[in-house]
Amino acid sequence: MAITDLPTLSALRAKMQWHQERQRVLAENIANSDTPNFRPRDLVEPKFDKNGLPPPGAPMGTLPMARTSASHMAAIGGGPSFPQDRKGGYETRPAGNAVNLEDEMLKVSQNQMDYAAATSLYSRSLNLLKTAIGKR
Repeated sequence: MAITDLPTLSALRAKMQWHQERQRVLAENIANSDTPNFRPRDLVEPKFDKNGLPPPGAPMGTLPMARTSASHMAAIGGGPSFPQDRKGGYETRPAGNAVNLEDEMLKVSQNQMDYAAATSLYSRSLNLLKTAIGKR
């Protein structure tokens, strides 16, 4: 069993991937704040049981590889598989845009803090395991 196969570490890794994908979605919302008829999007937060495993049947996503140049190899598989949160905004401007910049910026800052916390927990867990097996 690899060290990264432990339920706690895989749950933290999934949570960090979710935060990375959510950051991309929130940045798209902010970038389209003046686009007519644009509706803000968000991702549904992944749920875990007491053992750090996703509940049975719950979709857990992986992040896609980004192809930034035509000379790069094509990524195998589809796009992100985290479920979208389809709740609409409460404010809609006359042009049909429902992005509220203040709300989006609050979500971005909260997402950054949660990502930093998950990253810190992940690295501390790895360091604890390394200490336990005498590799430190």
